[in-house]
Parts: sequence; structure tokens; C-alpha cells
Amino acid sequence: MEIQNYRQVRGKEEVSGVVMRVVAGPDEGAPNFAMRVFEIQPQSSTPYHSHNWEHEVFVLSGRGIVRSTEGERELSVGDAILVTPNEYHCFANTGDDLLRLICVVPLVDGKLPGTPPAR
Repeated sequence: MEIQNYRQVRGKEEVSGVVMRVVAGPDEGAPNFAMRVFEIQPQSSTPYHSHNWEHEVFVLSGRGIVRSTEGERELSVGDAILVTPNEYHCFANTGDDLLRLICVVPLVDGKLPGTPPAR
């Protein structure tokens, strides 16, 4: 069993205004999935992209939208989102406070999958 506070995990700035912390993954001994915490600054967003794996997202704090080919949906604390494989998506902070998300993805060959370039 591995226990750590996400605030003590070194973050990586994925794009300007978006920090990702891998809180459970291969380095912690996870064999199948990785859990990541994303912090998105106001007026910032993740890249609009797709990939061939699913992921599940849970909103911990803040307000925002998830954008897909079907349009935009508002997000708030407590919302759970399933992003299916090959579905274009991005998460954007539309509020005044930090948008914080938990994101779970499957490992690919025992490694954290990469984020493809923006479309």
C-alpha cells in the first residue's frame, strides 16, 4: 500500500496554466492504472485532443467546461466524466478559482500513456 498527499507530489506543467501530478502510477507500484491530479488555472485549458484509451475524471474543486465534438458541458464539484476512447476532449477552467480534477487512465505496457499533440 502506498499513501501520499498529492500536494507533496512534484507537479509537471503540461501546458501553460495546467499542472499534472501523478499520485499513483508505475513509480508507486500500480500495475494497471494511473491516478493523476490536474490543476487548471482560471482561463486555462488542457489541449483539445483524443487518444485510444478511456479515462475517468472527477471534479474536486472549481468550475469549468468539458469540450467535445458534441459541444460544451458545464462542470462543477462532484461531477464524474467518462471520456471514451478516441473521443476529442479538453477541460477548461471558466471560474475564478483553481479547477482541480482527478483523472484515471490505464497504463500502456506498464507505463503512463503520453498525451498526443493538440489538434
